[in-house]
Amino acid sequence: MKLKRITAFLLSAVMAATLLAGCGGINKAKTVATLNGEPITLGIANFTARFQQANSDDLYRQLWGENVWATDMFGSGTTMQDSFKEDAITAVQDMYTLKLHMEDYGIQLSEEEKTAIEKATGEFMDANGKDAIEALGATEEIVEEYLTLVTIREKMYDAIVAEADTNVSDEEAKTSSYSYVLINKESTETETAESTEATEAGEETDIEAEAKAFAEAAKTEGLEAAAESYEYTLRTGTFTADDTTIDTEVLEALQKLKEGGISDLIDTEDSYYVVRLDAELDPEATEETRESIIAERQEAKYNEVLDGYKGEENWELKEKVWKTVTFDNLFTLTPAAMEPTAGTENVLDTEMATE
Repeated sequence: MKLKRITAFLLSAVMAATLLAGCGGINKAKTVATLNGEPITLGIANFTARFQQANSDDLYRQLWGENVWATDMFGSGTTMQDSFKEDAITAVQDMYTLKLHMEDYGIQLSEEEKTAIEKATGEFMDANGKDAIEALGATEEIVEEYLTLVTIREKMYDAIVAEADTNVSDEEAKTSSYSYVLINKESTETETAESTEATEAGEETDIEAEAKAFAEAAKTEGLEAAAESYEYTLRTGTFTADDTTIDTEVLEALQKLKEGGISDLIDTEDSYYVVRLDAELDPEATEETRESIIAERQEAKYNEVLDGYKGEENWELKEKVWKTVTFDNLFTLTPAAMEPTAGTENVLDTEMATE
């Protein structure tokens, strides 16, 4: 049941926290946006953003430090906080838009689902300390509304993607497998992944000549034996007929080989390759490609329908109100949350972000 997954996700971030300092809070009842003139409260938008932040703090702080949310991490002119908030308010718009169109797909919440939402809301509120609740801007009404919206979105998603074309022909899904050795034109790579620069001690290594010799050895000795002899790394991969993830020259060479065949030296802009076609049709890889194509079609169908709905509706965001939402404290998973046990609630601690 989808709802079990949703409530499990919510409860995976149950909090019991003590703030090192107080925070100003927000006016939860204030209107942050309107959808067809109907108000969306700041409380639900704030909770959506802060809850997503709480689930990301540990990783982001580990990678980028305490001031991560105030930092323009990718030089885009937008702080991480504002980027996260943009995603959060878009999610709020999406969820309320989908809620408006539930009847299009005959979507309703069952009594069982409503009861489960109420139970999950109560467990969330009971497991959290006052400070954590205030930091998230959570109330029973807000958490219940959030869970309801997420549940509707999941049910609408399932109904919409069910309309996607899942008939993928064998030819479309056909995926081949190959082995290859890559020789960088500016360095030589060994089995230990160490690199030797082309120029060392004033003597330039003739990489091209070595690559040509390796290609000849691969034809006579076999790719594995030649790679071991030259201390090159032997890798494996898969490809489809119109693959864009590998160099064009490599793809063209592979398509000319029969199973077990080894190519001549392939010269690309940055590297030399020698490849071997291991299987013209790799059954496992082909099924993975089929599933990937279906998933892409389903996602495209969902986005098509959702974007169509959003184009029909009038959404207005009150920027000044939305700016009052700030990530003014950080959340940290405790050991109990890292290693949950049966009957033990996951726990988060919070602490004020350093300025």
